[in-house]
Amino acid sequence: MIVGGVQKTTLQIQVFEQIRAMIIDGRLRAGSPLPATRELSAQMGISRNTAILAYERLSAEGYIYTRPHVGTFVAAEIPEETFFTSIGETEPGEHGHDPAHGADFTTRLMACSRVHSLRNPHRKRLTVDFWVGRPDPGSFPVKAWSKHIWKRLQRSGTGLTEYGDPAGFIELRQAISDHLGPARGIIADPEQIIIVGGCQDGFNLISRLLIEPGDTVVVENPCYQGAAFVLEGFGGVLHPVAVDKEGIDVASLPEAPGALVYVTPSHQYPMGVTMTLPRRLALLSWANRNDAYIIEDDYDSDFRFTGSPLTALKGLDRGNRVLYMGTFSKCMGPGLRLGFLVLPPHLADPARRMKALMNNGHSWLEQAAMADFMLEGGYRRHLRRVRQIYLERRDALLASLEQHFGPCNVSGEDAGMHLVWSIAEGLPDASEIERRALENGIGVYAFFSGAALHFGPARADQRHLVLGYAALTPREIKAGISRLASVLRAATPAGSRPLRPEQIGGRS
Repeated sequence: MIVGGVQKTTLQIQVFEQIRAMIIDGRLRAGSPLPATRELSAQMGISRNTAILAYERLSAEGYIYTRPHVGTFVAAEIPEETFFTSIGETEPGEHGHDPAHGADFTTRLMACSRVHSLRNPHRKRLTVDFWVGRPDPGSFPVKAWSKHIWKRLQRSGTGLTEYGDPAGFIELRQAISDHLGPARGIIADPEQIIIVGGCQDGFNLISRLLIEPGDTVVVENPCYQGAAFVLEGFGGVLHPVAVDKEGIDVASLPEAPGALVYVTPSHQYPMGVTMTLPRRLALLSWANRNDAYIIEDDYDSDFRFTGSPLTALKGLDRGNRVLYMGTFSKCMGPGLRLGFLVLPPHLADPARRMKALMNNGHSWLEQAAMADFMLEGGYRRHLRRVRQIYLERRDALLASLEQHFGPCNVSGEDAGMHLVWSIAEGLPDASEIERRALENGIGVYAFFSGAALHFGPARADQRHLVLGYAALTPREIKAGISRLASVLRAATPAGSRPLRPEQIGGRS
């Protein structure tokens, strides 16, 4: 990864890349056992924590998998094999291609396209899974959705047999425009709105539109992997800026004309803080001064539990500097693959033309059903209902943490679908807790496993656990935290005095 123009290759990344290369070129075959982390650390002369982090990343990216109490093994299908199969080659070098050239191509591909994990590879063997960003499957409005789908099918006309506008179904863009005014303080013409297939599609479109290799791209530290990897993959030079309790530290932003800034102001990912109004105004001022653009990722702003949500950055923007990104993945479901961008007027047409190069639009039926759902008021009622469900689950998580660990140092609990729990001194690092919890059927996640990217000393990102709660019932949450408490108490070093609950959880 390139940070601030300086190549940074940590020992953890070196170990990850060495093992990945052995898997890619066949020296480690599918199903081959890997040494335990203790054995690997002894063999390579590295710390066990470094070995654990390297394995964790290999697992998150689909190269290896772990069977509790059995061992760690090479995955049956790795990302590179999937890639070559998808373009009609089962192995690099087939059909007259030079094998060495194929290996070079794979190396270049992986260098510019790191991927983050959206699906938990361990889910099937977990009793309780605090995976991040997963909506409650029982909350999907099946009855209302079925009604809208059926009604649209009955009068589909040419909707299913003709290509649509690459920018999206106009009725849905109008419905989004109507919703954003009262909900987020954004006044936008439907022509400024482009429908995308979720946030990753939006990041790709923005990157194609605005990033040239070598451009400065400011990201929060820590930040969302999915955004950072795409922005970096298009040649952006990542410049991380620390996040505190008021959001990104605007005073630390570089003076970089033409820069691009990626922020999550409503519920920062992963820490969950809300950017204050003074910081928002200062960020907009910086963007105007530097002729810079801001990507505002408003991924879960619909779920705010304390006070009224602040007006979105886009709603405060008078200089046409903010590109607003919203998604239906969190409030409805990621299976719909529906999101949207709200662009400055002068970027709307270039973005529409760039979108036409990427694809010929998205499913008419889902767009039409979503438009009807929003225009008839069902969407607002759905948000109110789901917000109450998630509030109850958040309360269950906070109460369970306090019951078993005493007052805990948490952040991000005022909104969203997850919170971050700071680990008290005297307990193992987050990756070790994650590993032990996994062995006991509980999914809790260190930053990297939880799709967060931290820049700086490894120790800093190892003192936090990310806990998603939206897809778990209060009963499941209570059972999961109770089991986690047992795991953490068992982690107390032999011969030491047992930790009191408040020592385990930390002080707020």
